[in-house]
Amino acid sequence: MKVVITDGTGLIGRALTAYLTAEGHEVVLFSRGGGTTGLPSGSRTVIWPGDRVFSAGEEWLRELDGAAAVINLAGESIAARRWNSGQKKLILESRVQTTRNLVQGMSLVKEPPPVLLSASASGYYGSRGDTELSEDAGPGDDFLARVCRTWEDEAGKATELGVRVVLLRTCGVLDSQAGALPPMVRPFRYFLGGKLGSGEQWFFWIHIADMVRLTVFLMHNEDARGPVNCGCPEPMRNRDLCRAMARILHRPCLVPAPVGVLRLALGEMADGLLLTSQRVIPERVRQWGFEFRYEKLDAALQNLPG
Repeated sequence: MKVVITDGTGLIGRALTAYLTAEGHEVVLFSRGGGTTGLPSGSRTVIWPGDRVFSAGEEWLRELDGAAAVINLAGESIAARRWNSGQKKLILESRVQTTRNLVQGMSLVKEPPPVLLSASASGYYGSRGDTELSEDAGPGDDFLARVCRTWEDEAGKATELGVRVVLLRTCGVLDSQAGALPPMVRPFRYFLGGKLGSGEQWFFWIHIADMVRLTVFLMHNEDARGPVNCGCPEPMRNRDLCRAMARILHRPCLVPAPVGVLRLALGEMADGLLLTSQRVIPERVRQWGFEFRYEKLDAALQNLPG
């Protein structure tokens, strides 16, 4: 079948493309930058407008017509640079406007894809201390929570077209080459690793292989719709995550990063990404019977690609 992935050159998009093409599916990557090197056989890129105004005759609309599924991963990296007002605007608009354009495009084709899997994030919940957060938990009120709420609202409008919409509330995806893990590991390699702040904050995580398998599972599962917490059933406190990394790397875990230093270095991003506490539970995934390959952090860290 043909699967469309928007901005699929990031960590999750590349892994999904490799998995789907290996299974014999055709993958069409909607790219704002044109052709992409290093794509596996069975995949190709098509230019799409992202958050720009588009016309009805563009090629990407023809690719949507009759596609089996769309996986929407478009959005500026939240960790690319310090959050000033311009960067926060870019983070919001790169998600909301691209998703709005995508849903509008789906409304213009004769046969819209039957399912849209649209990225969101566990940032939807804000920082909630030790409270367990299933998909039924209410939203937070910080910057990332507001971004996620608005983002999900735009994706949800596809239901008016008869499309099954799954909102992927993603978390810290563990991969040795990209994503959340490499910046966390780097200090340990230089014997400078330690907990962040108090170390009490909860970290919701998933191995890249399980993230790919879970996305494909949700794509095929007709019962899956609405928000889905996409992470392992065993979130970890930051202090325990740091100890696990130290064990794997045979390094000490002795140099904590104080809250004040993190806030001075990163500003608001420190609270939004590093000090936030989200004890998220993938309740719906468990109900649907998905089986994680890596539920224990040590096993996940020891079995990373690359």
